Amino acid sequence: MSSTDPAPGPLEAVLAALDLERLGADEFRGATLPQLNGRVYGGQVLAQSLIAAEQTVPAGRLAHSLHGYFLRPGDLDEPVTFTVERMRDGRSFSARRTHAVQFGKPILSMIASFQEDQPGLVHAEPMPVVPGPDELPSSVDLFSAIDHPAARFFYRNGAFDMRHVQPQLFTGPDPERSTTQQLWLRARSPVRADQGRQRALLAYACDQVMLEPIMRAHGLSWLTRGASVASLDHAMWWHRDVDLSEWLLFSQSTPSAQGGRGLGAATVYSRDGRLVATMAQEGMIRVPEGSGD
Repeated sequence: MSSTDPAPGPLEAVLAALDLERLGADEFRGATLPQLNGRVYGGQVLAQSLIAAEQTVPAGRLAHSLHGYFLRPGDLDEPVTFTVERMRDGRSFSARRTHAVQFGKPILSMIASFQEDQPGLVHAEPMPVVPGPDELPSSVDLFSAIDHPAARFFYRNGAFDMRHVQPQLFTGPDPERSTTQQLWLRARSPVRADQGRQRALLAYACDQVMLEPIMRAHGLSWLTRGASVASLDHAMWWHRDVDLSEWLLFSQSTPSAQGGRGLGAATVYSRDGRLVATMAQEGMIRVPEGSGD
């Protein structure tokens, strides 16, 4: 099966998880999606928290930024409750704080800001020149060709196709270390969703790749034995509308790693060169002595 003929269902499962149950004016509940490591995927909770906040703002206002902290690992067997605080509604902007809660304790705390569509100054950094996605190997094809439980899981459940410009880190490290990488990402099936959910989907998807430049810089991969990787906090800014049905280029870098933490940054472009988002994430990355640097 090729990447143009995806297994049915993974994107629909993600969109269903973003369809929160409303418990009250400012309280919601969401389901969790299966994960190999037994913990709730951070991008899922981030996207759900954004959706919960969006449900409380005036119509016509879209998220333009969020700042969130991952506080505790989530339990896959427990639904997540989202409580929203209405911090401010101005003439053009709305601010909301969302707590994602399990067992009475927050697993994520996020503040997001929403804005009406308005005119203003316009500029953007140009997209880097890289090979197009049609010239690069597909993560979907890679996982379909590997007889391993993890590969089978990601082939069945991964909602996105990722195509690295540099060697991918799923099966081993890149022998040529670098603090930068570029990859293309697109949903495996067409996304029929409004712009609010498109922006939440981008928050969902990006948590999979934000820390890879740190791993690449130190000769690590997702298979590095004994490595411990976890998101600590995430910041994101949407500049223009996004469409996860189309290829998006992540141009990524890592300015620093220290103290068991590393910082990853990315600018995200549509295929026609529009800068649609900027994001940064700090993560915990711990490796056994002798692994990487």
